[in-house]
Amino acid sequence: MESLAINKRAEYDYDLLETFEGGLVLTGAEVKAAKAGHVQLKGAFIMFRDNEIWLKNALISRYEPAGPQDSYDSYRNRKILIRRRDINKLVGKLNTQGLTLVPIRVYLNRNLVKVSFALARGKKQYEKRAVIKKRDIDRQIREKMLE
Repeated sequence: MESLAINKRAEYDYDLLETFEGGLVLTGAEVKAAKAGHVQLKGAFIMFRDNEIWLKNALISRYEPAGPQDSYDSYRNRKILIRRRDINKLVGKLNTQGLTLVPIRVYLNRNLVKVSFALARGKKQYEKRAVIKKRDIDRQIREKMLE
């Protein structure tokens, strides 16, 4: 599985509780652009609407060799295809527990463009600081061990 884009801030800003994967509905030129690596998940989020899941605010750049695409919107909403039972499971958890859906990465799986996303709970500022502090202490311990 070749990663095309990774959301690096997802693990920093959220506690990832459960991960899911789904197919991304793209046009032909978007698939070519994604395979060329022209995908960004910075600022992207997943929204639930009318029993469907949508990837919003994800950038898939225009594929230049495809010729002129006058009405192409790089940030358009893209549908995510997942199983109905997973949708029902997500709806229940999103409504009751105050959780959110966060895209983690876009990747290729047997020439299909897939998106991996997680059910997540937002971290508080003090939790983020604790993670940074723990990482610094671990790095200092490793440096001392190597001396």
